[in-house]
Amino acid sequence: MTIDTTEFRAWRVEETDAGFVGRERTLRIADLPDGEVLVRVAHSSLNYKDALSASGNRGVTRQYPHTPGIDAAGEVVASSVDAVTVGRPVIVTGYDLGMNTDGGFGEYIRVPASWCVPMPSGWDSRTAMVYGTAGLTAGLCVRKLLRMGAAPEQGRVAVTGASGAVGSVAVELLAKLGFEVVAISGKADHADQLRQLGATEVMGRDALAEDRKPLLKPEFANAVDTVGGVPLAELLKRIQPGGSVSICGLVAGPQLPTSVFPFILRGINLLGVDSVDIPLAEKAEIWEKLAGPWACPGIEASARDIGRSQLDECLKAFLAGASAGKRVLDHALD
Repeated sequence: MTIDTTEFRAWRVEETDAGFVGRERTLRIADLPDGEVLVRVAHSSLNYKDALSASGNRGVTRQYPHTPGIDAAGEVVASSVDAVTVGRPVIVTGYDLGMNTDGGFGEYIRVPASWCVPMPSGWDSRTAMVYGTAGLTAGLCVRKLLRMGAAPEQGRVAVTGASGAVGSVAVELLAKLGFEVVAISGKADHADQLRQLGATEVMGRDALAEDRKPLLKPEFANAVDTVGGVPLAELLKRIQPGGSVSICGLVAGPQLPTSVFPFILRGINLLGVDSVDIPLAEKAEIWEKLAGPWACPGIEASARDIGRSQLDECLKAFLAGASAGKRVLDHALD
């Protein structure tokens, strides 16, 4: 039996008369797209983009049936390039994985070698996926703030969507770096967990309710925004002169209903963060930091493992805004 005839299990989304439905299917390696590296996936990570793909969002995934999962960690079992050797543990995130290329919700993926980052020393595949794209994105957000000169002595730093996967890593990481962190979250029942991660104060989402004034009293030196929309617009009005806001999400909407006043009267900086198509070296740099000085033990301890049979429920919770904390898909559970 050749490797292409090997069967594996995957959680596939199919378009039916009743809409888009996800269910476990048996596939063969030959069903995977062409690629230089075949990876046996041990763990994946749940993300909002996976929920969109599972719901049939054509802006994320154009054709179905499809296997979501924009994250994957596991072992290389076949490779046609010398740079990625068989037996090497790797992390694959971003690029087209889980969007139009079958992703980590299957037990195997086949991808270009240029998508594979070597696993940092001391990590296993589960730990890598506890962080996943969310941890990578949080790390990139914090790095941008630091490169703009953000420092604890400047004052409080805000994190919006703090209960989410990106926000919670940002809270713990910033607190670890000595910042006074204000966590802003719509989930009041997660206030204690956010304080355990290092937040000195927790505010409800109404703290960023829409206000018609173009500028408000400066409350925060810098910020990480994971939600976009009106909350981001209101946050910008509250940033101190010369401060920076790194942005990475749009769950509150893609539009930014603001004015130029925060930028031209206070000289603040709006820093866009992409974790998808950036150079592999940038991803590797953040992974190494998270596996070393930027490690977030609170996040690692709070992550919960699920099997493929629980994917549908968890992804629908994402779309309903009812998801909090990190969910890691363990293929060994099903």
